[in-house]
Amino acid sequence: MHTAVTLIEIGAIILALGLLGALSLRWSISPIPLYLLAGLAFGHGGILPLTTSQEFTATGAEIGVILLLFTLGLEYTAPELVGTLRTNALAGVVDLLLNAAPGVVAALLLGWGPVAAVALGGITYVTSSGITAKVLSDLGWLGNREVPVVLSLLVFEDLTMAVYLPILTALLAGVSLLAGALTLAVAAGTITVILVIALRFGRLVERLVASPSEEVLLLKVLGLTVLVAGLAQALQVSAAVGAFLVGIALSGPLAHTARQLISPLRDLFAAVFFVFFGLHTDPRNLPPVAGVAVTLAGVGILTKLATGWWAARRAGVARLGRLRAGAALLPRGEFNIVIAGLAVTAGINPELGPLAAAYVLILAVSGPLIARLIVSLTRRRTPAPVPAVSVAGDE
Repeated sequence: MHTAVTLIEIGAIILALGLLGALSLRWSISPIPLYLLAGLAFGHGGILPLTTSQEFTATGAEIGVILLLFTLGLEYTAPELVGTLRTNALAGVVDLLLNAAPGVVAALLLGWGPVAAVALGGITYVTSSGITAKVLSDLGWLGNREVPVVLSLLVFEDLTMAVYLPILTALLAGVSLLAGALTLAVAAGTITVILVIALRFGRLVERLVASPSEEVLLLKVLGLTVLVAGLAQALQVSAAVGAFLVGIALSGPLAHTARQLISPLRDLFAAVFFVFFGLHTDPRNLPPVAGVAVTLAGVGILTKLATGWWAARRAGVARLGRLRAGAALLPRGEFNIVIAGLAVTAGINPELGPLAAAYVLILAVSGPLIARLIVSLTRRRTPAPVPAVSVAGDE
């Protein structure tokens, strides 16, 4: 009977995710807010709490984050990654300072302490690569001049997370300065090793993975990604960052095929990830933090717009392109929830999880909507074509 109830709950979760995804398509918004709301409805303190499927959702959530970052890594090659960091490092630093500051200041003003300030700073800093990639694709912006600027900032943020997450994990665990420094050194060494393998031995990795059979290729890619993610986590590096670097190691037609094969699994488990976070957030805790969440979201919109505007201006992009760059950076999602999940698990502050959920809900919805408003503005600014005037004697 226990197994039957588990299967019923898992089936209901997946069916509900499909229905919510259909609604998001109809309303032209990201499905992430709907997935979070579903988790809130069926989690602790919700309408109908789930009883036996927690283990499935917990494991599925971990796989979801791994596959999200792996498919993002497939968008880049190792040389592109290194070149991007060299040319846009200053813009990445400005992005970090402008967007982490509101979270740090808010946590300190609320009296949550320095560790919570580091966590909340990370939550307000990082953009959702998944939602941003979808916005760029859905609005037809991928060929625009500002897109390389946006992508370079996303890469810088992801690599910043590779350094930030081990530091945050050490702080949350309350380890000593020496142990924290050792953790960071191990993390940096692991990242360096994986990057060197991607740069110098990428062809060997591709030969190991490549197969004429899609079934075999899927098994190899999925197995390698999860294996490296697990090893990275064991070495005090985020599993998601390990998966991201595996994606970078693959390139060309193999990366394209791997993306096609992995995408359905990624979408399924990524949806489970957002539901999982909602399941562990009591909706009764949201109203007390609503004011702070709205204020942080408003400040976050302004700071990301400023970041995109300034970075695109440095690249010689016109005004509307600068606006588009800023709007593309607005959404928050997967990494923000990962950071909040780490802090909540460590028991830092009970209000941090609900605040992060409300913050992500606001910006996951408003980010794509603001981008669509800019599309409307662009259309209004574009002059109508001048009708041809016939001249006598032309015929």
